[in-house]
Amino acid sequence: MSRAQEQPRAVVVGAGIGGLSTAVGLVRIGWRVTVLERAPELREAGAGISLLANALRSLDQLGVGEVVRSRSATMMPGGEGVRIPSGRRLMKPADPEFVRDHGLSVTVLPRPELHRALREALPPGCVRTGAEVTGIAQLPEGGAVLSYRDADSAAERTVRADVVVAADGKNSRSRRSLFPDAPEPVYSGHSVWRGIAEVSRAEEPGGTTWGNGLEFGRMPLVDGRGYWYAVTNAEAGTRRGDDHAEVLRRFGSWHAPIPELLRATPPEAVLYHDVFEFAEPLPSYVASSTALLGDAAHAMTTDLGQGACQAIEDAVVLCAALAVEKDVSAALASYDEQRRPRTRMIIEASRRIGRLKLREGKLGVLVRNAIMAATPPRAGERAMARIGDWYPPTLPGRVPA
Repeated sequence: MSRAQEQPRAVVVGAGIGGLSTAVGLVRIGWRVTVLERAPELREAGAGISLLANALRSLDQLGVGEVVRSRSATMMPGGEGVRIPSGRRLMKPADPEFVRDHGLSVTVLPRPELHRALREALPPGCVRTGAEVTGIAQLPEGGAVLSYRDADSAAERTVRADVVVAADGKNSRSRRSLFPDAPEPVYSGHSVWRGIAEVSRAEEPGGTTWGNGLEFGRMPLVDGRGYWYAVTNAEAGTRRGDDHAEVLRRFGSWHAPIPELLRATPPEAVLYHDVFEFAEPLPSYVASSTALLGDAAHAMTTDLGQGACQAIEDAVVLCAALAVEKDVSAALASYDEQRRPRTRMIIEASRRIGRLKLREGKLGVLVRNAIMAATPPRAGERAMARIGDWYPPTLPGRVPA
């Protein structure tokens, strides 16, 4: 299936971070792009987001890396290391020389700011909101026709594309239509609160604290505020009347500055959600002229902070393949071949570390702490480098940062 001589066209389903990253990359390689977003307006919810070097290098290829840096704070991976609720250190910080040699710094910014940087890189009219995709029909001669419902007019519309990118999240309707027998993401067993503390902590190094089936992480933001997240083992669908009060109950007696951060967070701004992952891999990330991307392809736990990072990687790899390969089928096959092994490795690594750090019970916590004490620091650093010391392919016209 080869593209015609005229400018090729892509339709991206979903205007989250993965979908917008892909749209930015496709525009850069000369494609016409339409993004169909089901929500009535573009509004990325969320507190903060951290990007390891692999994601920031990918954003450089998309041409938005410097904008993102200007809106971000930078910290060492893992910050000051891992502590227990009393404040006693469980794991030392990463070796600065190792971090420098592998370029493994972490960039932290409010999630809406990353979303805004990507939107600003797109031409006007590229994103259609209130557009609910109702069907994807693959064409025998190549390409596809998407049907969608326009919320403004309630009319059914269609758009043709040489490539469809399904970036519509873990509950992807596109994935279900392409792989109706494939496994769905499953609940990971834990849930996350997130918030931004309205307090000035200019010297915040960041760090994590592991308790009994609990974890608390904190990171700096460029304006001095503090982004935090709190993880708990929980039953799926558990909801509480006051999430801010619940986080304070569980973490408010932990070591400084955790209580300060929680009390300085507006109660209405505390977010809570269950975490889902793919327990079984999809058989492929592509079908005909459609590519699955981000959580639609490889939903993972939050334990390594790689969900959005891997979606951004997906975007650059897909766009690079489409820029090099004139045959769409060959380009999508290349994308699938490159992305499935890496994302599967990260899904499994994230699951393993989550099960370790969220152990419960006195014996479970003692065993976990003993494992951490016996683990050489270099082992953890090498594991981090396998993820963060990754370089994206070069998009045409881009010079690697």
